[in-house]
Amino acid sequence: MKLIQKLFDGIKPNFQKGAKWEKFHTLYEGHRTIVFAPDLVTKSKGAQIKDATDLKRVMITVVIAMIPALLFGILNIGHQHFIATGETGTFLDKAIFGAMSVLPILIVSYAVGLATEFTFCVIRNHPISEGYLVTGMLIALVMPPYIPLWQVALATIFAVVIGKEVFGGTGMNILNVAMTARAFLYFAYPAQISGDLVWTSLADKPAVDGFSGATALAVAYNSSIDGTPVVDALSKHNAAMGADYSFMSMFMGWIPGSIGETSTLMALIGAVILVATGVASWKIIVGGFGGAYAMGLVMNAFAGNGLDVNQFMAMPAHYHLVMGGLAFGVVFMATDPVSAAQTELGKWIYGILIGVFTVIIRVTNPAYPEGIMLAVLFMNVVAPLIDHYVVKANKKRRLQRATV
Repeated sequence: MKLIQKLFDGIKPNFQKGAKWEKFHTLYEGHRTIVFAPDLVTKSKGAQIKDATDLKRVMITVVIAMIPALLFGILNIGHQHFIATGETGTFLDKAIFGAMSVLPILIVSYAVGLATEFTFCVIRNHPISEGYLVTGMLIALVMPPYIPLWQVALATIFAVVIGKEVFGGTGMNILNVAMTARAFLYFAYPAQISGDLVWTSLADKPAVDGFSGATALAVAYNSSIDGTPVVDALSKHNAAMGADYSFMSMFMGWIPGSIGETSTLMALIGAVILVATGVASWKIIVGGFGGAYAMGLVMNAFAGNGLDVNQFMAMPAHYHLVMGGLAFGVVFMATDPVSAAQTELGKWIYGILIGVFTVIIRVTNPAYPEGIMLAVLFMNVVAPLIDHYVVKANKKRRLQRATV
């Protein structure tokens, strides 16, 4: 470490005010503080508060919480690949194949995103923020495994520029940056980010005859068209190939989907880490799952009244909790401290509505079988309004209790 510190200290004069590389000082300082604490000291003699928690540590905590989802996603990609091709692979074969699919996406996400942020830091002469440590991982985890890398790069640039930098950078964005990247691809290149092609034609080997790469949500939607009960459709889907779409399999994550979103269990492990460290709000997480389950029960009630409704409405409510990206979105996207609600009551409202809207979009809108993306982005926009009325209501109650 002393050698690295000596290296940084040796080149430091070149980046100081008046030196030839002065305009790149933010890049120097950003990289130095990754390894060492800032060498700044306060000059005020007033009271000071010391806290070991800073933005960098918070971001690293979130990254650590996502590692279980990343590792499981790598293994699941290999698992789904061997099912699709009808081949048999060992644990190591699946891990290697999955890593070869995921690492390029992860590298492109970080390389392109950091290059974009560094460019803005130099132009604006702003210090480098550690926010992209999380965003880079999130963008990769919400991507399907065989998406073209140039699309990942394009979505990353769009998300960083439009979803973040135009609002002033880290801490100023009103939309979740990773969800913005996925939304861009969903509307610009829908064939590459959703549908059967993700798991069949885009693989390095053709799928065996009779195999369908449809996700659990796609199977559920298709059952609403042909009238087959959703649970029956899921149990029969690709069963001859060894695929398992049971509730427990979906909870574990052994189903097709984006890299990090399939496993509810891994998302819950991440939730425990985030809540235990105080990084994420448990109220948003509980509200998100609770809202989705409650809305699922409402859909069941409508389906049980003898109305001419689709089978998706009759699907057991608890299935919504393990299908698609609900768990991943609630734990890692909805809890974004910048774009989420800030008041305590507002967090409950915010989380519950995300769960409610996710199920409504899934069941009633055939154009968007996965509703968590639109639900999170919509509630990101509404979050300041929720906080406004919560604060307004608190002020009104306090004024009523006030005495002159």
